[in-house]
Amino acid sequence: MRKLSILLLLCAATGLAQSPRRAPGFALFDSKMHVYDLYDYRGKIVLLEFIQTTCPHCAAFADILEQVEKKYGDKVQILAVVHAPDDNNITVGKFAAGHGVQYPILFDQGQMAYSYVRSGSLQFPHVYLIDANGMIQGDFLYGLTTRDVFEGKGLFLEIDRLLAGGKK
Repeated sequence: MRKLSILLLLCAATGLAQSPRRAPGFALFDSKMHVYDLYDYRGKIVLLEFIQTTCPHCAAFADILEQVEKKYGDKVQILAVVHAPDDNNITVGKFAAGHGVQYPILFDQGQMAYSYVRSGSLQFPHVYLIDANGMIQGDFLYGLTTRDVFEGKGLFLEIDRLLAGGKK
């Protein structure tokens, strides 16, 4: 148990020690072929989420994101990204309808996702908080040390920090 605690602390400390990096640019389509370009949201906080429609944690997190939309309105732009062909117009449509998703869900063939993910394979859900200057200020992969971000109030605290001009 002690070894696990030390490992978790090291993982958390490593995540906190990372310095902000420029968010890689992208232009991706949604199911209606509308293009979303990250650059269009400069000056606004962007919450970029990588999801899979069959992921139970992604489904639960959709409720948190709905609360984010209600609380912050146009101060925060949420963009979800799915990996095609694992997900398609049908699976995304069902996911959006089933969870009341109002934010765009974009399709990626993998190139964009792998420009963000710096280690190993793409896992879900994975969230990046991008500040108004296009810098990644938060990188959260669902796990024991990040449960409060995905299931509690941790995400709201992170967004509040960015809106107040806080940096990592």
